[in-house]
Amino acid sequence: MGGTRPATGKEDRQETSRRARPLTTDRPAGKRPKALRGVSDIRRYFYRNTEPVYFISATPFNLLGMDEWVRGLMFISAIDCFDGQHPSVFVPPEIEHEPWESIEDINNYLLSHPAVAELIRERGPGGKAVFLMFDEKTEELCDRLGLEVCFPTAALRTQIDDKVETTRIADRAGVQSVPNVLARVESYKALRKISKSLGEDLVIQTAYGDSGHTTFFVSNEAEFEKHADEITSAPEVKVMKRIRCRGAAIEACVTKRGTIVGPLMTELVGFKELTPYKGGWCGNEVFAGAFSAEIRDRARKSAMAFGDALKDQGYRGYFELDFLMDLDSDEVYLGECNPRITGASSMTNLSSFAHADAPLFLFHLIEWMDINYHFEPGKLSNRWANPDNIDSWSQLVMKHTGADVKRITSAPPSGIWEMADDGSVRHVRMQTHRRTVQHENRAFFLRISGVGDYFYGGADLGILVSPGRFMDDDFELTDRAKAWINGINAQYVGETVPKVEHARIGIEDSSFKLL
Repeated sequence: MGGTRPATGKEDRQETSRRARPLTTDRPAGKRPKALRGVSDIRRYFYRNTEPVYFISATPFNLLGMDEWVRGLMFISAIDCFDGQHPSVFVPPEIEHEPWESIEDINNYLLSHPAVAELIRERGPGGKAVFLMFDEKTEELCDRLGLEVCFPTAALRTQIDDKVETTRIADRAGVQSVPNVLARVESYKALRKISKSLGEDLVIQTAYGDSGHTTFFVSNEAEFEKHADEITSAPEVKVMKRIRCRGAAIEACVTKRGTIVGPLMTELVGFKELTPYKGGWCGNEVFAGAFSAEIRDRARKSAMAFGDALKDQGYRGYFELDFLMDLDSDEVYLGECNPRITGASSMTNLSSFAHADAPLFLFHLIEWMDINYHFEPGKLSNRWANPDNIDSWSQLVMKHTGADVKRITSAPPSGIWEMADDGSVRHVRMQTHRRTVQHENRAFFLRISGVGDYFYGGADLGILVSPGRFMDDDFELTDRAKAWINGINAQYVGETVPKVEHARIGIEDSSFKLL
C-alpha cells in the first residue's frame, strides 16, 4: 500500500443514486427523546436513527453488517471490495495523492476528497464519524465537514496505544502482565543487565506498531543485532520473559454505565500459509470450548478492570485486549491494548450473542448520541460469556506470503464461496457479509486486493469467514483451513513486474495495517 493505487475504472460504478437523501426525523424538531431503558430500547433507537453515521477506512471490513443495525450508516472506503454492488459503500473516484504510509493517511485522503465532501453535504447536517485509526489532522478535517468523531481524542488514543503505557495502566488496574522490565536499552550488554530476572529467552516490544513488525525474540547477541536499530533507538521498550503461550483476544466497551465485555476469542498468529511475519496476527476463532470457565472468567474480570482504569483516564468506547495464556502455569497475562475497533470486531458484532441482544458497536455509538440510557453492563457481559450463547466461527486474514512482485490480472470476487469434496472452491454469489453462510463447506470472502493491484510481501489479499474452527485442538491449521487458503489463492493470477518498475509503482513492504 506504499504507492498510489492504479486507476481501474471502478470509479464509474459509483452511481449518484447511492447517495442517500437526508434522513427524516421521527419526532418533532427540538424534542428530546425519552431515556432508553434496556437493550431493546437501544436497538429500536438505532433502527430509527436520524443522524448520518460514517465508517471511514480503507475497507468496510471491521463493521460489515452494522448498516443493518444502524439506520443511516454508510461506509466511505478507499478500496472497492464489492465492485460497486454494496448499497451502503461509497468509494470516491481516485484522485492524485501522496503515497499512503498509514491508514491515517488513507482516511485523511478520503476526508479531503471533493466527492466525499459532496456526499456528506447531500446527506444533511451533522453526522458521526467512526474510524479504525485517525490522527489530529483527521480531527481537523472532520471539524471542517461538520462531523463529530465518535472516539476519544487522537492524543489520548495514542497515549493508550503505547505498549509501555498499556503495561503501566494494567499495573494500576491490578491486571497482570508477563514478567517484564520497562527501560531504555542501549546495547546487548545493557539488555542483559536489566533482564537478569527474566531468563535467557526474551521478547522485546517497542511502543507502537503491529506486533508482527515490532516484537523481537532475542536469546543471544546475534538475534539482538538483527533488530538493534529499532530497539536502541526507542526511548523505552518492554522486555519480557519468553513464555509458552496461546494468544487470545477480547473486545469491550467503556460506557458511562460501566464496561461491557465480549467473549474470549482465540487468535491465529504467525501461520506461514497466511502471513510472512513471525508473530503476525492472521485471524480469530470464536467457540465455547476454547478456554476453561476459569480462564474465561479471569480474562473477563481483567477486561472490566482495565476498562474501569481507561474510564479514569477519560476514555470511553470500544477497545480490545490481547491476552497471553501461559501453557505452563495457566496464568492469564495481558499482552496489549488496542483502543479502537479492530480486525476482530466483525467476529464480536456478528455473533449469535450479539444478535440476541445488540452488537457491541451499538453500545460504543450510543455514548456519542444526545440521549440518556440505562442498562446493566455486568448482566450483559455475564450473558455473553455463557457458552450456550456462543456459536462457532473462524476468520482467516490472508496476506501474500511470497517475495515476488506481480500485477494482479485476475482476482476472486467478494461474496459466498463453496468448497467441493475435492477441496476446489467456486464463487456462489455476491453477498455483503456472512449472514447467509450456514455450513462449513461455505465461506464468506471479502476481497482486499483486486485487478490492477499488486502482489508483494505482506500485501493484504482478503478475509475469509466460515462456521466452525480453522484450528485443531493443538491449535494448528486444520485441513479445511488449508484447503480454503489454497482454493482462494488459486483464484489470484498476476503478471511479473520488472524490478526497475517497483519504485515507480510504490511497491514496498506493507508496514501498516489496513484492517
